[in-house]
Amino acid sequence: MLSLILILFCSLFFTGILIRTKSIASGRKGPGVLQPVRDVIRLFRKGSVYSETTSIIFRIAPSVNFASVIMACLVIPFGPYKGIVSFNGDFIFFAYILALGKFFTIISAMDTGSSFEGMGASREALYSMFAEPAFFILIGSFALLTGNTSFYGIFSSLQLGTSITYMLGGLAASVLIMIAMIENSRMPVDDPKTHLELTMIHEVMVLDNSGFDLGLILTAGYIKFAMYGAIISGFFISGFSLPLSVTVFLIIQFLFAVIAGIIESFMARFRMSHNPQFILALSSVSFLIFLGVLLVLEKFV
Repeated sequence: MLSLILILFCSLFFTGILIRTKSIASGRKGPGVLQPVRDVIRLFRKGSVYSETTSIIFRIAPSVNFASVIMACLVIPFGPYKGIVSFNGDFIFFAYILALGKFFTIISAMDTGSSFEGMGASREALYSMFAEPAFFILIGSFALLTGNTSFYGIFSSLQLGTSITYMLGGLAASVLIMIAMIENSRMPVDDPKTHLELTMIHEVMVLDNSGFDLGLILTAGYIKFAMYGAIISGFFISGFSLPLSVTVFLIIQFLFAVIAGIIESFMARFRMSHNPQFILALSSVSFLIFLGVLLVLEKFV
């Protein structure tokens, strides 16, 4: 429960810190840190408008996507405390409950009958498919290192004590940061501020959503960022006391938001043809982590 509370708390500020970092990097004052939350509250007060061409799938998709993100958060532990849902192999449940929400978002975009939204849905599905191996190789490597197959078992048993293990933790954090950027359709894969349908990915998928439904979609994205930040912090807070763990958790979330803002400020969006190459490169980095784990376990023959 503590992990869920901290994730929801950090999600209130995460996107605001990211946008604020981008504003400072570009020499602008920019909006306040809580402006994204104010925007969502404003959307929650509005009604949703539905096209006559859409079906029930389009209406329930935002709720299913939001519920899938909340369910995924329930799996994530915090320090010595298990997640609300914890079992062997729960990281597989984590990945595919998020995939369920993504699936409903994709088919709801296709349900509108718009060729542009169908294009965005195709790209979103492709990039998620390419990012999946990187996540499983990464978590699977640490499962091999610790001998556990749950998030709680992996994080509670993980001991970063040597230069190799610290390097593995740093590489894991970098891979998870980029996976979070991909899953949230941010730079350098996608630009949330673009208005050209031919180059949009996630934004073109939700063009027909409005009011309360759009608020749910935006909120799910904010929570998803903080959720990946919680996974990153899990690699570094094992063995700490509760007050220190909470402090380190908040610091890591803040640094994650700042790093994401810096990436968006100083990296241009890739061409569409280069995105699959970039995403597949993350699997290569995850494979390096796997080889590092084999080196630590002395399993090289």
